[in-house]
Amino acid sequence: MPHPLAPLFDGAADIQREIDRRDPDTTDHAAQTAGVINTYHPKRLHLTVAEVITETATTKTFRMRPTAGEDLPPFLAGQYVNVFFDGTSRPFAISSSPADLDSYDLTVRRVPEGRISNLLVDTLRTGDSLATTGPMGTFHHNPLFHGSDVVFLAGGSGVAPAMSMIREIIDQKLDRRLHLLYGSRDQRDVIFGSSLDAIAADHPLIRVDHVIADPDPGWTGPTGFFTADLIDTLVGPLNGRMVYVCGPQALYPYALQQLSALRHPRRRIRFEANGAPARPEQQSHWPADRDPTKEVTITVADKRFRSPRNRPLLDALEDQGIRPETACRSGECSLCRVRVVAGQVHTAQEAKLRLSDQQFGYTHSCVAYPMTDVEIAL
Repeated sequence: MPHPLAPLFDGAADIQREIDRRDPDTTDHAAQTAGVINTYHPKRLHLTVAEVITETATTKTFRMRPTAGEDLPPFLAGQYVNVFFDGTSRPFAISSSPADLDSYDLTVRRVPEGRISNLLVDTLRTGDSLATTGPMGTFHHNPLFHGSDVVFLAGGSGVAPAMSMIREIIDQKLDRRLHLLYGSRDQRDVIFGSSLDAIAADHPLIRVDHVIADPDPGWTGPTGFFTADLIDTLVGPLNGRMVYVCGPQALYPYALQQLSALRHPRRRIRFEANGAPARPEQQSHWPADRDPTKEVTITVADKRFRSPRNRPLLDALEDQGIRPETACRSGECSLCRVRVVAGQVHTAQEAKLRLSDQQFGYTHSCVAYPMTDVEIAL
């Protein structure tokens, strides 16, 4: 009887017989692949506070080591981990160097009404444990597109990813220039102040300019805010250099306005995702007739509850003990994506939605706000 493959092409039967003679492949390729993925992109890390470093009166750095002695996954300077705490989570940038994988440094600053940041600063002690995601985020240097001469505008704790980038340049001996313009409220509020000054003095590729909004008498450095004139004075012609921006939400539209005034192209500006909008009703596409404080009903499976329109769906779900997977809480990573089965939501402009999301009713719950009574499918 001819071999079943014989009609397909000449020699097919000989090839099939050779295959049949070989020992079967019993390797669990799926498990191997899953192991590699989990090594580099773990869903959860379990970390212990090895050291607490007081940076300023409002800021601490928590040096986190793996609880069970496992290796920490590599990360790109500028990335963050999402910290799970008190029934919710918040992302915090890693401020240590990617060259040191013995620990991650998480630099946390107290902010007004900051639920998790304030709890961490007030209560986290050496020996305490935290669960986090693995490193993630797109706010990092890409050598193919960002070039070797970059500018970083940082405000407040937005200096944390800049510090990681600076430390990487030093530790890896990279041929990359970084000019940091660091804005702080006053001299006592400067995070990493002495370290940054020492680095700039010893490393010609790193330049640091502190800009103080409310300086003490005797301050001789730049003051005020990152105006176009100040950026031009300190940095000189941008000439298409990549500009990173990280800090409080108010910094982003202001920095974009000033950089645009310098005719700097938008594609050469990178903003770090930094939370849901504090006042979503101020966005231009918020329906003018919808009171942001009015409560509506949210239905998830067999659970129904009330929440104000200006509270993100993700926060409202967590209030009820419903915890979708999440990381950035800024509309970027899409892990908290949910489907709106019925009703209407306002999706903030921060959301990085797929092209098909609107067609099929999906939104990112961290930056979505219920306008009417809504039913949500997780």
